[in-house]
Amino acid sequence: MKGKNRGWISVLLIIIPYLIIVGFFQFFGMLISGKDLNDLSIPDTPIQTLIGSFFAMLGTLLVLWIFMKYVDKEKFVNLGLHIKNRKTDFILGIVLGIVVMGIGYELLVLLNEISFDKIVFDPINILISVALFTCVAIMEEILFRGYILRNLMISFNKYIALIISSLLFSLMHGMNPNMDGFSAMSLFLAGILLGISYIYTKNLWFPIALHLSWNLFQTLFGFNVSGQDFYSVIEFKTQENNLLNGGAFGMEGSILSIIANVLIIAGIIVYYTKYKVSLNEN
Repeated sequence: MKGKNRGWISVLLIIIPYLIIVGFFQFFGMLISGKDLNDLSIPDTPIQTLIGSFFAMLGTLLVLWIFMKYVDKEKFVNLGLHIKNRKTDFILGIVLGIVVMGIGYELLVLLNEISFDKIVFDPINILISVALFTCVAIMEEILFRGYILRNLMISFNKYIALIISSLLFSLMHGMNPNMDGFSAMSLFLAGILLGISYIYTKNLWFPIALHLSWNLFQTLFGFNVSGQDFYSVIEFKTQENNLLNGGAFGMEGSILSIIANVLIIAGIIVYYTKYKVSLNEN
């Protein structure tokens, strides 16, 4: 396809193949993990969750490889996977996730919103968590930023494309437990945050690292992740579920998350529109 319309058309074309192929991979993952298909209400074990996410990631990568090769007619790496000079971006993304979740946890303790309970240190579950959230970060970033946002920028103004892709990102989480309007708005801002650097760099390593670190340290510090309960190193008690502590949705459902998103988004915009421009001029 050629022309300005090919961007949004590619996004529409990928929907059904994505659902079919990734659905097949997820089903195969359930078989491999030994999940009881006769009673899907039984909660997954950590290993089953990891296997499911791994196969969903494989299905996503396959669909995107097919579309890049045969529809977009470009190299797969052009989704934003070039690694040259991206080490700093990756490290910064990891550090930001740790800092945001660490500060958030400490603030909530100081405000008596939560109180420390105990440490549950389990190296195996930590490794599972790292692998799980790596799969999630790669899968979601390569789809929503690498393919959807990238193609929408062909058809629309980059900021309009960013808004649309972020709305889709938020809607994708619509069936998550404990989801409400405030959580949806927070996830929309998270989509803006994860996509804002991509519209300047066309590279995924910063959003992948930030997405991984954000989710991983959110759960290790004891919060739910997008409404879902995972293994935590730190366990705490919540005095009362509210918008300040995020309640059952986790840090992403809190006012603190909104503030962090806005501040980092602003910082990225300033960096790329002013500081980076100044460097290029010198």
